[in-house]
Amino acid sequence: MPSLFRFLIVLALIAGVIFGGMLALVAFIHPEPREISQTIAPQRLNK
Repeated sequence: MPSLFRFLIVLALIAGVIFGGMLALVAFIHPEPREISQTIAPQRLNK
């Protein structure tokens, strides 16, 4: 039984690190908005 608890604690720690990393990405990374333009061939517009 102690090995089961140890396994669950390790899984919880790994999940916590992943969740913390995701939160850090959301909090500290701010993408810069920029304009995107893409040309479309006239043949695709006439369908």
